[in-house]
Amino acid sequence: MTALIRFLFRKMWNTRWMTLSTLAGLFVAVAFTTSIPMYADGALKRVVSQSLQDNSEGLPAGSMLIRYQSTDGKTDLESFRNVDQYIREEIKSDIGFPVEVSQRSLTLRSSEVSPEDPTKVDASRTRKLSIASFEGLKEQVEMAGGKWFADTSDSDGTIQAVMMEEALFRSDLHVGDVLLYSIAGETLRVKIVGAFKPADDNNPYWYQGLEGLMNYLYVADPVLLEDLSAKRGIPIQIASWYSAFDLREIQTSQLSPLSNKLSRIDIEVYKKLKDTRLELSFAEMLNDFRRDSIQLQTMLFTLAAPMIAMVFYFITMNTQQALEKQRSDIAVLRSRGASTRQIFMLFLLEGALLGLVALVVGPLFGWFMAKSIGSASGFLHFVDRKAIPVGFSIDGVLAGVAAVIVAIAATVIPALVFTRTSIVDYKRQMARGDRKPFWQKWFIDVLLLGVAGYGWYLFNERQMVTFKTGMTTDQLNVQPFLFFVPALSIFAAGLVFLRLFPLLLKLFNLLWQRILPVPFYLTLTQLSRSSKSYYPLMILLVLTLGLGVYNSSAARTIGLNSEERIMYKYGTDVIVQTVWEGTPEFKQPTKQGGGNGGGGGGGQGERPTPTKFNYNEPPFEVFRTLPGVEHAARVLQTKSSMTVSGKTAGQATIMGIDNVDFARVGWLRKDMYQINPYKYLEWMGQVPEGAFISSNVAKKFGLKRGDMVQTVIQEQTVEFIILDILPYWPSLYPDQAPFLIANLGYIYDQVPLIPYDVWLKMEPDAKVQDIIPVLQKEGIELASINSMRSELTTQSKHPARGGVFGILSLGFLVTIIVSLSGYILFWFFNLSRRVVQIGILRAMGLSRKQLTGMLLLEQIFTAGLSIGLGIGIGKLASLLFLPFLQTTDNSTNQVPPFRVVFEAADTNRLYIVVGVMMTIGVALLITHIRRLKVHQAVKLGEER
Repeated sequence: MTALIRFLFRKMWNTRWMTLSTLAGLFVAVAFTTSIPMYADGALKRVVSQSLQDNSEGLPAGSMLIRYQSTDGKTDLESFRNVDQYIREEIKSDIGFPVEVSQRSLTLRSSEVSPEDPTKVDASRTRKLSIASFEGLKEQVEMAGGKWFADTSDSDGTIQAVMMEEALFRSDLHVGDVLLYSIAGETLRVKIVGAFKPADDNNPYWYQGLEGLMNYLYVADPVLLEDLSAKRGIPIQIASWYSAFDLREIQTSQLSPLSNKLSRIDIEVYKKLKDTRLELSFAEMLNDFRRDSIQLQTMLFTLAAPMIAMVFYFITMNTQQALEKQRSDIAVLRSRGASTRQIFMLFLLEGALLGLVALVVGPLFGWFMAKSIGSASGFLHFVDRKAIPVGFSIDGVLAGVAAVIVAIAATVIPALVFTRTSIVDYKRQMARGDRKPFWQKWFIDVLLLGVAGYGWYLFNERQMVTFKTGMTTDQLNVQPFLFFVPALSIFAAGLVFLRLFPLLLKLFNLLWQRILPVPFYLTLTQLSRSSKSYYPLMILLVLTLGLGVYNSSAARTIGLNSEERIMYKYGTDVIVQTVWEGTPEFKQPTKQGGGNGGGGGGGQGERPTPTKFNYNEPPFEVFRTLPGVEHAARVLQTKSSMTVSGKTAGQATIMGIDNVDFARVGWLRKDMYQINPYKYLEWMGQVPEGAFISSNVAKKFGLKRGDMVQTVIQEQTVEFIILDILPYWPSLYPDQAPFLIANLGYIYDQVPLIPYDVWLKMEPDAKVQDIIPVLQKEGIELASINSMRSELTTQSKHPARGGVFGILSLGFLVTIIVSLSGYILFWFFNLSRRVVQIGILRAMGLSRKQLTGMLLLEQIFTAGLSIGLGIGIGKLASLLFLPFLQTTDNSTNQVPPFRVVFEAADTNRLYIVVGVMMTIGVALLITHIRRLKVHQAVKLGEER
């Protein structure tokens, strides 16, 4: 075994570059897979308390209430002590989280009490009180009078009690009063020795609410349990155990076990004491959050799966190259007596050693990646904000172990195949190097392309399951299969291209072989005869660059469309609604008399009804000078009935604007309109009575430019001339109600003044809070302020959104690193294997310039074509699949229209990487040729 290990380290040192590249691939795979559970844990910790708070009806996060209520008028004290110990010790230990607050309350049956001395206390009043003991009560109150009760009864059996100060006032009682309490055939003598008030009314200790605790006489725990229940046999009517656990450090791996423990509590407490039940727990909420957490992890893993698979492919490619280089060594070892098991163990030990190193170091980088995911607010946009509390978890370790096992399998299985090959089989296979790969022989590439096509068909039919991320503002519906199926289609298209690649080379050679220069001819001949050896690099480049283009476009498309939906919803940065003071005008009452033919007179007046309001307009110019405001505009929105050629068109939204101001504040996307939208606003300034109408109404009634429409505003008929027909306008949704855009000044010339909103265009870093005190100082009362930026900020902080953009951003960076590393390593080992071939060509008379040209043409024909194909397939996949980001729910009413986005900066980054790759490749081959010595290359032996 020692010799085997020594031989292993010697082999790893001799192939150290291959070993290091494989270790780097393992390192990235482990980091990527562990970062997702880490991020999910961090996202869980960030939102769990708030989520539980929202679903606990005002109680703290992690509230649990167990209650016993006697139904037979008896209490088994031994069973009670058992359940009390179980709740106070075992349950808290099993749950394993700190207890923020706890309370055990014991209550006897309520009874009508009477004063011992009617001369001191009004005996005519009915007072129904209950004796109770609350654990830890003294620490939660302040004394308002008297003293605290004693822990035991007095020698004459008198029980000392305290009451709330407010309760004493309501019951007309005082400190020092003695009450007679009848229960279980006995009359207890209770003396009120003190009054208290809660130290903090909002403390979760008072989970019942203070109002429900007014009719209690609070006594010591030993008095109620020992003196009353144990000695006098008075049963406990109600016992409640309340605890609020601090769940801020909860992890996803704890959700399922904790839910199971909570579900067992109800069974265990009833078993120990009959009529004891778990009335309130956070088990159901934990299950809901566990479902959401699994959904989040599933979505993120599905998004990351193509990138992780790409890394595994990179590892496999490196291993394959290393095995090809060592294949003759394996065959020699087999011929010298080494068993298949020994050689297999050699490679297994190597994979296990590298996997162990990656498993130790990888999670540390995975922690950093999880932090980066948490800080992502957009694609390749990481912001400095409050970090997600990321930590190591069991799920993360298991994910890393799974990644290592898969990677080891990818490296060991080919070695197992090679160990069964003798030296004779190896030489026979070398002589038959033109055999087709198995995937070409079995048409797996065509099959995968068909599967990808069927996936596109299912998307087109809206039959894929939609994973909703739970966004409340603009639902960012992300279908993870929209990242898996396109990756499959990119891979399949690359394989199909590789099937056609040799045929294209042969056709090109056939057409141009008579006129091609020698380097060109040698390049085509080399590629035609050994095209199979270039397949790993070509498919890696197609896959990495195709995924890079698709993921960058997907991220930009998701981000831009979700943001633009919010921008369109608001129409501007801030919308301010002010309070307008108005005085109503009443319609004069009319009298009704007798009709024709006489009958008696008489009549009755109608109640006066307001016909309109005369409003006083708040000063508008103040808004232009607010801090942080660039521009302000008046925008009127009101509902009105519309008439077209005497036909009723129904209710419509009338928007009145000042065209110049609106051009400065409104959000207008130019590709949504047939002409520049600012041209429309210019037309409005030229035609005061001009208006724009929504396309749905125009289509229904066949309206064209120059037609007239009528609306009724404030009981006044207003006519408009149609200037043009528009499909959309900021903040207006034609599918909900048709709209008409007109000049605000023209409307106010026709109808009395009615309230309008103020739209504000803010400076980039301005805050809405700064304008409120200024407006209040000017005497302008605010009805509401709606901020588009606030909603965008809320959306950007959502864990699902950050996860999507974080995974896609890191995936894009990993794509660049893998493609660059794979390209450099491939050509490095490719050139080192062909030393003899290049030496022979030099000896035959080819100059260094011709050799350089030949190898450069090889790079262009292989890497160049793969790079161009990868970018092209990525863009084609984006155009085919990204429109399906619109789900069934929002595809028909997507406003503004959905669009696929290609950011030039992302493509430029890929081009830069490609340029660096090609430059390094050229530098490698030039350096290799310059260092080549013909007399050393041309020698007896074979290529290694």
